[in-house]
Amino acid sequence: MANSPSAIKRAKQAAKRSNQNASMRSMVRTYIKNVVKAIEANDLEKAKAAYTAAVPVIDRMADKGIIHKNKAARNKSRLNQRIKAMAQAAA
Repeated sequence: MANSPSAIKRAKQAAKRSNQNASMRSMVRTYIKNVVKAIEANDLEKAKAAYTAAVPVIDRMADKGIIHKNKAARNKSRLNQRIKAMAQAAA
């Protein structure tokens, strides 16, 4: 365990940041899940709305370093791909 006052403070800060990062990572997963649920329910309008809401959140977390920028790009690309495929099938 940390012994010096500065080490104790850093340990507290690390724990606080860890909790905050876990919360933000969970939020991103929830937004992604909402898009996937709408796609699986075959609701195009809901899927597009959920995707539009998810994109800025995904980008923000990538900017903050909560998730890697390539992972953010991959998630957005795959979700958009599924929405386009669903729209194509509906047309």
